Amino acid sequence: MKWGSLLFGVLSFTLVFGTASKTMYGIEHGGNLLAYWHIALAWVAASALGTTFIGSVLYLRYRGRFWSRLAHSAGELGFLFATVTLVLGSAWGKVIWNSWWEWTDVRLVTFLIVWFIYAGYLVVSSSTDPETGDRYAAVYGVIGFVTVPISYASTRLWTPTFHETTIGNPQVSANIDPTTLLVTVVAATFLYVYLLGLRIQVHEVEDRIRGLDRSRR
Repeated sequence: MKWGSLLFGVLSFTLVFGTASKTMYGIEHGGNLLAYWHIALAWVAASALGTTFIGSVLYLRYRGRFWSRLAHSAGELGFLFATVTLVLGSAWGKVIWNSWWEWTDVRLVTFLIVWFIYAGYLVVSSSTDPETGDRYAAVYGVIGFVTVPISYASTRLWTPTFHETTIGNPQVSANIDPTTLLVTVVAATFLYVYLLGLRIQVHEVEDRIRGLDRSRR
């Protein structure tokens, strides 16, 4: 995962700055290149929150401590990637729409709701005792995931102001190179899996430290 992240990360930067077009929606600007990482990180954020959902379901079913670590680790990374997605999207929006934020756009608003939901998940997870509070965080992780597919499908469920439906829409006007986007998504995915493994290991160490502390008492 580490070397995959490095390899595809370098390849992504090479393609974005070397071959990708700076013209999108009829506007030529270097800021349009942010779109590749904006889209890739949005995909990885959704995948991470999906992992939180799966880990929460498995924890509620089997009560294994590993599933709780998986759910929480993925939730932290999902929140991080969602935050960067919003920041990059806002900067790109300033280039394309001449506006940092538009409350009338359903994709923006629903994704912001996702961000707040998972900020709440982290608050619940960090404010409860790991021995007894994991169940509350797991229930929250299951229920909160409903907002993720709603945000994804928002441009189909409601009329979008700016965001177009990209998948299955031959009329999409964004000029995005599919090869560059695919490589960037793969790079972001490798990075996510690598960081997820590291974060789970950190949670394991934290659990061992808490166990040693209880044994000394």
